[in-house]
Amino acid sequence: MKKIFVTGIGTDVGKTVVSGILVEALKADYWKPVQTGSYFSTDSDKIRKYITNTQTRIHPEAYVLRQYMSPHAAAELEDTRIDLHKIVLPETTNTLIIEGAGGLMVPLNEEQFIIDLIVKFEAEVVVVIQNYLGSINHTLLTLDVLRYRNIPVAGLVFNGPPHQLSEDIILRHSGLRCIGRIMKEGVINQQVISRYAGQFSLQPA
Repeated sequence: MKKIFVTGIGTDVGKTVVSGILVEALKADYWKPVQTGSYFSTDSDKIRKYITNTQTRIHPEAYVLRQYMSPHAAAELEDTRIDLHKIVLPETTNTLIIEGAGGLMVPLNEEQFIIDLIVKFEAEVVVVIQNYLGSINHTLLTLDVLRYRNIPVAGLVFNGPPHQLSEDIILRHSGLRCIGRIMKEGVINQQVISRYAGQFSLQPA
């Protein structure tokens, strides 16, 4: 099973949209191990609406927490604690797209972070980058943490209007490749996801 973990340089940078694109392009399975903000909706529900292929299986979350906040804080409000030993990879022979919550150093409990899930799953990573003031710093810090933990990075996805100077320094400094770009869309639906799925460069360089 090939495992691809979708993370971002922060919160609300487009991880779920990118996950949907990868799921559709690869006809892969999808899994969100830890979901917060379920009071409003879940990312699994969004993925169901985004994709059209019939091969994808969406696996149930290990933790579903109602409040839209950091997992460790949302769990505390529900008088529970996220235990990494209870987060077990789904059984599948398909490629598995795993979506994180926020960025790498989002706490799951008082000791462990999202990055510890990536290490546990021995997954390679796709990093979603939203173009904003400060995104170069946030991106390079994210990539340095991944490099420090010897976590392989499959590629980068840029979200938002292109900013060539920012993208050039990120690609040059990291030595990584851009596998896709997404723009600000008025609505995210199956047609949009399918269009991007045909544009992403998913094969090794």
